Amino acid sequence: MTNRKYATLLGALIAGAVAVVAASAQAQTVKIDGSSTVYPISEAVAEEFQKAKKGTIKVTVGISGTGGGFKKFCRGETDISDASRPILEKEMKDCAAAGIKYVELPVAYDALTVVINPKNTWIKEFKVEELKKMWEPAAQGKITKWNQVNPAWPDAPLKLFGAGSDSGTFDYFTDAINGKEKASRGDYTASEDDNVLVQGVSRDVNAIGYFGLAYYVENKDKLKAVPIVNKGSTKAVSPGIETVMDGTYQPLARPIFIYVSEKAMARAEVKEFVEFYLTHGAKLSKEVGYVPLGKQHYDLAMKNFKAKKLGTGFGGKAEVGVKLDDLLKREAKL
Repeated sequence: MTNRKYATLLGALIAGAVAVVAASAQAQTVKIDGSSTVYPISEAVAEEFQKAKKGTIKVTVGISGTGGGFKKFCRGETDISDASRPILEKEMKDCAAAGIKYVELPVAYDALTVVINPKNTWIKEFKVEELKKMWEPAAQGKITKWNQVNPAWPDAPLKLFGAGSDSGTFDYFTDAINGKEKASRGDYTASEDDNVLVQGVSRDVNAIGYFGLAYYVENKDKLKAVPIVNKGSTKAVSPGIETVMDGTYQPLARPIFIYVSEKAMARAEVKEFVEFYLTHGAKLSKEVGYVPLGKQHYDLAMKNFKAKKLGTGFGGKAEVGVKLDDLLKREAKL
Protein backbone atom coordinates (compact mmCIF):
# COMPACT_ATOMS: atom_id res chain seq x y z
CA MET A 1 0.00 0.00 0.00
CA THR A 2 1.39 3.42 -0.96
CA ASN A 3 1.92 6.08 1.67
CA ARG A 4 -0.82 8.21 0.08
CA LYS A 5 -3.36 5.35 0.15
CA TYR A 6 -2.36 4.52 3.73
CA ALA A 7 -2.83 8.15 4.78
CA THR A 8 -6.22 8.31 3.05
CA LEU A 9 -7.37 5.08 4.73
CA LEU A 10 -6.06 6.24 8.13
CA GLY A 11 -7.83 9.58 7.68
CA ALA A 12 -11.10 7.85 6.83
CA LEU A 13 -10.79 5.56 9.88
CA ILE A 14 -10.09 8.52 12.19
CA ALA A 15 -12.99 10.50 10.73
CA GLY A 16 -15.27 7.51 11.19
CA ALA A 17 -14.15 7.05 14.78
CA VAL A 18 -14.72 10.75 15.50
CA ALA A 19 -18.21 10.50 13.97
CA VAL A 20 -19.03 7.46 16.11
CA VAL A 21 -17.76 9.18 19.27
CA ALA A 22 -19.73 12.34 18.38
CA ALA A 23 -22.89 10.33 17.73
CA SER A 24 -22.39 8.45 20.98
CA ALA A 25 -21.89 11.71 22.91
CA GLN A 26 -25.02 13.13 21.29
CA ALA A 27 -27.00 10.02 22.20
CA GLN A 28 -25.87 10.28 25.82
CA THR A 29 -27.17 13.81 26.41
CA VAL A 30 -30.57 14.51 27.97
CA LYS A 31 -31.88 17.97 27.03
CA ILE A 32 -34.32 19.79 29.33
CA ASP A 33 -35.69 23.33 29.06
CA GLY A 34 -38.67 25.32 30.28
CA SER A 35 -39.95 26.67 33.59
CA SER A 36 -37.67 28.66 35.90
CA THR A 37 -39.87 27.41 38.76
CA VAL A 38 -39.20 23.74 38.00
CA TYR A 39 -35.52 24.44 37.17
CA PRO A 40 -34.16 24.07 40.75
CA ILE A 41 -35.64 20.57 41.05
CA SER A 42 -34.57 19.40 37.58
CA GLU A 43 -31.09 20.87 38.14
CA ALA A 44 -30.78 19.08 41.51
CA VAL A 45 -31.94 15.77 39.98
CA ALA A 46 -29.58 16.27 37.01
CA GLU A 47 -26.60 16.82 39.33
CA GLU A 48 -27.33 13.70 41.39
CA PHE A 49 -28.04 11.60 38.30
CA GLN A 50 -24.81 12.68 36.58
CA LYS A 51 -22.84 11.81 39.74
CA ALA A 52 -24.50 8.39 39.84
CA LYS A 53 -23.68 7.80 36.15
CA LYS A 54 -20.07 8.98 36.70
CA GLY A 55 -20.08 11.29 33.70
CA THR A 56 -21.35 8.77 31.15
CA ILE A 57 -24.58 10.75 30.66
CA LYS A 58 -24.82 14.53 30.43
CA VAL A 59 -28.01 16.39 31.38
CA THR A 60 -28.50 20.02 30.31
CA VAL A 61 -31.19 22.16 31.98
CA GLY A 62 -32.26 25.50 30.47
CA ILE A 63 -34.65 28.26 31.54
CA SER A 64 -36.91 29.57 28.74
CA GLY A 65 -40.09 29.82 30.83
CA THR A 66 -42.87 27.25 30.53
CA GLY A 67 -44.16 28.71 27.25
CA GLY A 68 -40.67 29.09 25.76
CA GLY A 69 -39.83 25.54 26.81
CA PHE A 70 -42.93 24.12 25.11
CA LYS A 71 -42.02 25.97 21.89
CA LYS A 72 -38.67 24.14 21.83
CA PHE A 73 -40.24 20.85 22.94
CA CYS A 74 -42.91 20.95 20.22
CA ARG A 75 -40.17 21.58 17.64
CA GLY A 76 -38.39 18.44 18.82
CA GLU A 77 -35.40 20.37 20.18
CA THR A 78 -35.62 18.99 23.74
CA ASP A 79 -36.30 15.63 25.37
CA ILE A 80 -38.07 16.95 28.48
CA SER A 81 -40.01 20.16 29.12
CA ASP A 82 -40.20 21.66 32.62
CA ALA A 83 -43.62 23.23 33.17
CA SER A 84 -45.16 25.14 36.08
CA ARG A 85 -48.61 24.73 34.52
CA PRO A 86 -50.17 22.15 32.18
CA ILE A 87 -49.64 22.21 28.43
CA LEU A 88 -52.15 24.55 26.77
CA GLU A 89 -54.43 23.83 23.82
CA LYS A 90 -52.31 25.79 21.31
CA GLU A 91 -49.15 23.98 22.49
CA MET A 92 -50.96 20.63 22.19
CA LYS A 93 -51.82 21.51 18.58
CA ASP A 94 -48.23 22.60 17.83
CA CYS A 95 -46.87 19.34 19.24
CA ALA A 96 -49.48 17.28 17.34
CA ALA A 97 -48.63 19.07 14.07
CA ALA A 98 -44.96 18.19 14.56
CA GLY A 99 -45.72 14.59 15.55
CA ILE A 100 -44.51 15.12 19.13
CA LYS A 101 -46.27 12.93 21.70
CA TYR A 102 -45.51 13.06 25.41
CA VAL A 103 -46.16 11.78 28.92
CA GLU A 104 -47.26 14.34 31.56
CA LEU A 105 -45.68 13.76 34.99
CA PRO A 106 -46.27 15.86 38.14
CA VAL A 107 -43.01 16.04 40.13
CA ALA A 108 -43.73 18.33 43.12
CA TYR A 109 -46.02 20.97 44.57
CA ASP A 110 -45.18 24.65 44.54
CA ALA A 111 -46.58 27.46 46.66
CA LEU A 112 -46.63 30.65 44.62
CA THR A 113 -45.22 33.12 47.12
CA VAL A 114 -46.11 36.82 47.30
CA VAL A 115 -43.14 38.76 48.66
CA ILE A 116 -42.41 42.28 49.89
CA ASN A 117 -39.31 44.16 51.00
CA PRO A 118 -38.34 43.40 54.65
CA LYS A 119 -38.49 47.15 55.43
CA ASN A 120 -42.19 47.24 54.51
CA THR A 121 -43.94 47.80 57.87
CA TRP A 122 -47.59 48.15 56.76
CA ILE A 123 -48.33 44.75 55.22
CA LYS A 124 -49.14 41.83 57.53
CA GLU A 125 -51.32 39.86 55.08
CA PHE A 126 -52.95 40.10 51.66
CA LYS A 127 -56.54 39.27 50.83
CA VAL A 128 -57.01 37.71 47.39
CA GLU A 129 -59.30 40.64 46.57
CA GLU A 130 -56.48 43.11 47.34
CA LEU A 131 -54.07 41.24 45.07
CA LYS A 132 -56.71 41.29 42.34
CA LYS A 133 -57.10 45.05 42.74
CA MET A 134 -53.35 45.43 42.20
CA TRP A 135 -52.90 43.01 39.31
CA GLU A 136 -56.12 42.93 37.27
CA PRO A 137 -56.08 44.48 33.75
CA ALA A 138 -58.31 47.39 34.92
CA ALA A 139 -55.55 48.46 37.37
CA GLN A 140 -53.16 49.39 34.56
CA GLY A 141 -52.18 53.06 34.82
CA LYS A 142 -54.77 53.63 37.56
CA ILE A 143 -53.74 51.72 40.70
CA THR A 144 -50.27 53.16 41.17
CA LYS A 145 -50.11 53.76 44.94
CA TRP A 146 -50.50 51.51 47.96
CA ASN A 147 -53.36 53.55 49.45
CA GLN A 148 -55.42 53.07 46.28
CA VAL A 149 -55.58 49.37 47.12
CA ASN A 150 -56.30 49.89 50.82
CA PRO A 151 -56.75 53.36 52.41
CA ALA A 152 -54.95 52.14 55.54
CA TRP A 153 -51.78 51.74 53.52
CA PRO A 154 -49.40 54.65 52.76
CA ASP A 155 -49.55 57.20 49.96
CA ALA A 156 -46.47 55.64 48.35
CA PRO A 157 -45.73 54.29 44.85
CA LEU A 158 -46.74 50.67 44.22
CA LYS A 159 -43.82 48.92 42.49
CA LEU A 160 -44.86 45.62 40.92
CA PHE A 161 -42.56 42.76 39.94
CA GLY A 162 -43.95 39.58 38.39
CA ALA A 163 -43.53 36.70 36.00
CA GLY A 164 -43.23 37.32 32.26
CA SER A 165 -45.99 36.24 29.89
CA ASP A 166 -44.01 33.15 28.75
CA SER A 167 -44.03 31.89 32.32
CA GLY A 168 -46.38 29.22 33.65
CA THR A 169 -46.25 31.09 36.94
CA PHE A 170 -47.81 34.09 35.18
CA ASP A 171 -50.58 31.87 33.77
CA TYR A 172 -51.36 30.28 37.13
CA PHE A 173 -51.20 33.50 39.16
CA THR A 174 -53.50 35.39 36.79
CA ASP A 175 -55.98 32.50 36.77
CA ALA A 176 -55.96 32.09 40.58
CA ILE A 177 -56.04 35.82 41.45
CA ASN A 178 -57.73 37.56 38.49
CA GLY A 179 -60.01 34.69 37.49
CA LYS A 180 -58.67 34.38 33.95
CA GLU A 181 -55.41 33.01 32.59
CA LYS A 182 -53.09 35.70 31.16
CA ALA A 183 -55.44 38.52 32.29
CA SER A 184 -53.10 41.02 33.91
CA ARG A 185 -52.06 44.63 33.90
CA GLY A 186 -48.99 45.08 31.72
CA ASP A 187 -47.29 48.01 33.45
CA TYR A 188 -45.04 46.09 35.80
CA THR A 189 -41.47 44.79 35.75
CA ALA A 190 -41.76 41.34 34.16
CA SER A 191 -39.16 38.58 33.85
CA GLU A 192 -39.01 34.83 33.27
CA ASP A 193 -35.87 34.89 35.44
CA ASP A 194 -37.00 34.81 39.07
CA ASN A 195 -33.64 36.13 40.25
CA VAL A 196 -34.40 39.44 38.50
CA LEU A 197 -37.65 39.67 40.51
CA VAL A 198 -35.84 38.83 43.76
CA GLN A 199 -33.36 41.64 43.15
CA GLY A 200 -36.12 44.13 42.27
CA VAL A 201 -38.17 43.52 45.43
CA SER A 202 -35.13 43.31 47.73
CA ARG A 203 -33.97 46.78 46.63
CA ASP A 204 -37.23 48.76 46.96
CA VAL A 205 -39.30 49.22 50.13
CA ASN A 206 -42.40 49.88 47.99
CA ALA A 207 -42.05 46.71 45.91
CA ILE A 208 -44.19 43.58 45.75
CA GLY A 209 -43.58 40.48 43.63
CA TYR A 210 -44.48 36.82 43.22
CA PHE A 211 -42.66 33.62 42.23
CA GLY A 212 -42.16 30.01 43.31
CA LEU A 213 -41.50 29.07 46.94
CA ALA A 214 -37.93 27.85 46.30
CA TYR A 215 -36.77 31.32 45.23
CA TYR A 216 -38.20 32.80 48.42
CA VAL A 217 -36.56 30.09 50.59
CA GLU A 218 -33.24 30.75 48.87
CA ASN A 219 -33.56 34.52 49.46
CA LYS A 220 -35.51 34.77 52.72
CA ASP A 221 -32.82 36.99 54.25
CA LYS A 222 -33.65 39.62 51.58
CA LEU A 223 -37.44 39.22 51.35
CA LYS A 224 -40.61 38.81 53.44
CA ALA A 225 -43.29 36.29 52.43
CA VAL A 226 -46.85 37.52 52.97
CA PRO A 227 -49.64 35.27 54.33
CA ILE A 228 -52.70 35.04 52.04
CA VAL A 229 -56.38 35.23 52.99
CA ASN A 230 -58.40 33.25 50.44
CA LYS A 231 -61.88 34.35 49.30
CA GLY A 232 -64.53 33.41 51.81
CA SER A 233 -61.96 32.97 54.59
CA THR A 234 -60.75 35.17 57.44
CA LYS A 235 -57.57 33.20 58.14
CA ALA A 236 -54.21 34.33 56.73
CA VAL A 237 -52.08 31.34 55.70
CA SER A 238 -48.34 31.45 55.01
CA PRO A 239 -46.76 29.45 52.16
CA GLY A 240 -44.84 26.35 53.24
CA ILE A 241 -44.60 22.58 53.06
CA GLU A 242 -47.17 21.97 55.81
CA THR A 243 -49.79 24.42 54.49
CA VAL A 244 -49.52 23.09 50.94
CA MET A 245 -49.76 19.48 52.10
CA ASP A 246 -52.78 20.12 54.33
CA GLY A 247 -54.55 22.11 51.58
CA THR A 248 -54.89 25.37 53.56
CA TYR A 249 -52.61 27.50 51.36
CA GLN A 250 -55.06 28.46 48.63
CA PRO A 251 -55.46 29.50 45.87
CA LEU A 252 -51.72 29.70 45.14
CA ALA A 253 -50.65 26.07 45.70
CA ARG A 254 -50.18 24.06 42.49
CA PRO A 255 -48.55 20.93 41.09
CA ILE A 256 -45.57 21.38 38.75
CA PHE A 257 -44.61 19.03 35.92
CA ILE A 258 -42.17 17.54 33.50
CA TYR A 259 -43.28 16.46 30.01
CA VAL A 260 -41.27 13.67 28.40
CA SER A 261 -41.20 13.17 24.64
CA GLU A 262 -42.30 9.71 23.48
CA LYS A 263 -39.44 9.64 20.97
CA ALA A 264 -36.91 10.52 23.69
CA MET A 265 -38.33 7.81 25.99
CA ALA A 266 -37.03 5.20 23.55
CA ARG A 267 -33.47 6.22 24.49
CA ALA A 268 -32.07 4.39 27.52
CA GLU A 269 -30.47 7.50 29.04
CA VAL A 270 -33.77 9.45 29.01
CA LYS A 271 -35.70 6.51 30.46
CA GLU A 272 -33.08 6.09 33.21
CA PHE A 273 -33.11 9.80 34.01
CA VAL A 274 -36.91 10.03 34.32
CA GLU A 275 -37.07 6.92 36.52
CA PHE A 276 -34.31 8.44 38.69
CA TYR A 277 -36.32 11.71 38.83
CA LEU A 278 -39.49 9.98 40.06
CA THR A 279 -37.55 7.81 42.53
CA HIS A 280 -35.54 10.67 44.10
CA GLY A 281 -37.92 13.57 43.38
CA ALA A 282 -39.42 13.73 46.88
CA LYS A 283 -36.07 14.09 48.65
CA LEU A 284 -34.56 16.53 46.14
CA SER A 285 -37.75 18.64 45.88
CA LYS A 286 -37.66 19.18 49.63
CA GLU A 287 -33.94 19.99 49.57
CA VAL A 288 -34.45 22.87 47.12
CA GLY A 289 -37.50 24.30 48.90
CA TYR A 290 -40.45 22.63 47.19
CA VAL A 291 -43.19 20.40 48.54
CA PRO A 292 -42.86 16.73 47.58
CA LEU A 293 -45.81 14.74 46.30
CA GLY A 294 -47.06 11.78 48.30
CA LYS A 295 -45.37 8.41 47.66
CA GLN A 296 -48.59 7.17 46.03
CA HIS A 297 -48.38 10.03 43.49
CA TYR A 298 -44.77 9.27 42.52
CA ASP A 299 -45.67 5.56 42.26
CA LEU A 300 -48.65 6.33 40.03
CA ALA A 301 -46.57 8.73 37.91
CA MET A 302 -43.95 5.97 37.50
CA LYS A 303 -46.68 3.54 36.46
CA ASN A 304 -47.99 6.05 33.87
CA PHE A 305 -44.45 6.61 32.56
CA LYS A 306 -43.66 2.91 32.19
CA ALA A 307 -47.04 2.32 30.53
CA LYS A 308 -46.37 5.27 28.14
CA LYS A 309 -49.64 6.97 29.05
CA LEU A 310 -49.46 9.63 26.35
CA GLY A 311 -51.17 13.03 26.59
CA THR A 312 -52.38 15.43 29.27
CA GLY A 313 -55.04 15.02 31.92
CA PHE A 314 -56.02 18.69 31.64
CA GLY A 315 -57.24 18.96 28.07
CA GLY A 316 -55.53 22.24 27.22
CA LYS A 317 -56.09 24.53 30.18
CA ALA A 318 -54.94 24.86 33.78
CA GLU A 319 -57.15 24.19 36.78
CA VAL A 320 -56.89 25.93 40.14
CA GLY A 321 -57.10 23.47 43.06
CA VAL A 322 -56.70 20.26 41.04
CA LYS A 323 -56.34 17.03 43.08
CA LEU A 324 -53.43 14.86 41.94
CA ASP A 325 -55.16 11.57 42.72
CA ASP A 326 -57.85 12.50 40.20
CA LEU A 327 -55.41 13.94 37.66
CA LEU A 328 -53.13 10.91 37.50
CA LYS A 329 -56.10 8.59 36.95
CA ARG A 330 -57.77 10.70 34.25
CA GLU A 331 -57.84 9.66 30.65
CA ALA A 332 -55.06 11.53 28.86
CA LYS A 333 -55.56 13.56 25.67
CA LEU A 334 -53.09 14.53 22.95
